[in-house]
Amino acid sequence: MSYITNTDIEERVGSATLVQLADDNGDGVADAGVVDEARLAAESEVNSYLARRFQTPINTALHGELADLLASVALDLAEYRLRLRRPPVSEDARRRRDQAIDWLTRVADGRIDLPSLTPLATNTAAGMAAASRGEDRLLSRDELSEW
Repeated sequence: MSYITNTDIEERVGSATLVQLADDNGDGVADAGVVDEARLAAESEVNSYLARRFQTPINTALHGELADLLASVALDLAEYRLRLRRPPVSEDARRRRDQAIDWLTRVADGRIDLPSLTPLATNTAAGMAAASRGEDRLLSRDELSEW
């Protein structure tokens, strides 16, 4: 299951820019293999973070409310990967990539929940996990050592 297509990437960066970034043989056409590589790597990167909590890839047919969100994050990563091929990378592309990684990290750590209408399948391969929420400790182990 894909979050984005090569056409999505072309729409994001524009046809002329995509040719500049992905035409390795000089024929004036973006090489599909180059775009595929950036897309697949971006989707795998998204899944590598999400897999800490959920079964991946997320089925966007079942969770359509997540489709645009996951596509946006994957596009940020794919665009950055393509731009790395022809430096310099714009500050805007770098910022979007950093924000995507920060968001993915927060989701993976459980600090952000995905806005799904139905529960997402958890990653059972990751084993059991426990989490607690609430106030921080009032006393530390060191403070209690005298008791």
